[in-house]
Amino acid sequence: MSGRISATVLILVAAFAAAFGLWFGARMLGAPAPLKLQAAVLYPAPRALPDFHLARSDGQSLTPADWKGHWTVAFFGYTNCPDVCPTTLATFKQAWKLLEPVEAEKVRFDFISVDPTRDTPEQLARYVGFFSKDFVAATGDDENLTRLTRALGLIYSREKTDNGNYAVDHSASAVIIDPQGRQIGLFRPPFEATKIAADLKTFVSLPGAGSRPIHGRDDD
Repeated sequence: MSGRISATVLILVAAFAAAFGLWFGARMLGAPAPLKLQAAVLYPAPRALPDFHLARSDGQSLTPADWKGHWTVAFFGYTNCPDVCPTTLATFKQAWKLLEPVEAEKVRFDFISVDPTRDTPEQLARYVGFFSKDFVAATGDDENLTRLTRALGLIYSREKTDNGNYAVDHSASAVIIDPQGRQIGLFRPPFEATKIAADLKTFVSLPGAGSRPIHGRDDD
């Protein structure tokens, strides 16, 4: 039981640290982000991502190159999740339906499992396909998952349970990746489909579909 509590505490601490970093960065910047957003919380400057290699449920690879050319909302969870993951994907499904077809072409939702042992490609395809066949599902080994989640400011852990199985704890925020393949901020729970859709509409309406840095600077 203590292991589960410790893992939960770690996730809460990581979430608080990420939230404080967003707030502090905005304060240091001296001005709020120029965009009028309803749910997204933006970093003062885009963050570059590390190299990673994951396997999609359709047999293709998922690498940093696949997060370029469109806006990506990525959520990390697992298919046996009792509440957070299905609720989140259901909300994303609603937000997806609120986008016009021309807007949806510039956005995609990715579900990345941090439970690769149980979440086989077949299981991932069935699970994510229940919410939307347009959503991308992927997973990978712990080396890639840990490298990526740490870079994104997320955390996950697995703890053995009394029945000999294990439970998974994970961050509940969704990351926002711009068309240049950089993390620009987060959607944090509680998620609201109308607000997420409104922010995505704002993002895709930017000149060049995101080729212009939204903070007026480019650290690349």
